Amino acid sequence: MKIVVVVGDHADPHAALAVPLGQWLAARDVHLLTGGGGGVMEAVSRAFVETPRRRGMAIGVLPAGKPGYPNRWVEIAIRTHLHGKETAEGKQGEKDDPLGFYSRNRINALTGDLLIALPGGGGTYAELRLAREAGKLTFVLLADGQTVGGRNAAQLAQERFTVVNSFASLQAEISKHL
Repeated sequence: MKIVVVVGDHADPHAALAVPLGQWLAARDVHLLTGGGGGVMEAVSRAFVETPRRRGMAIGVLPAGKPGYPNRWVEIAIRTHLHGKETAEGKQGEKDDPLGFYSRNRINALTGDLLIALPGGGGTYAELRLAREAGKLTFVLLADGQTVGGRNAAQLAQERFTVVNSFASLQAEISKHL
């Protein structure tokens, strides 16, 4: 079975996007992989797990020592030592480096067969970039006014990401690959 990575805001669940996506993915023969936390990760995982007759599992790649992980819908928890604050030289940094070598974002981006980004911040954008750089299929679902890493739909499209503004458009794009 393929693995679909869904990334997005860790605080805001963007339920209008995440819930139908989780339900739709559950009806396909795929596993769902998220960062295992709250917000979009929890909303999409809950919708996925609560969908009857699904075959796939909800997987969470967890950061080290962060409270609130995993959310209760993660069925397979991959616990890492990665907290995203260590530099490539092995020195402890002060701020998260979502593109850093020691960020779990790399595991999320490299593990999936395709990655879907919902609205989110710098970590969401990092996962999107890392997946594309690894040659993975990447899709962005944004409603009007929403952003990923401070970039709107037009800016992300200029960066050559596949950006859609409706769930139906996302389904059409992804169905070609599942």
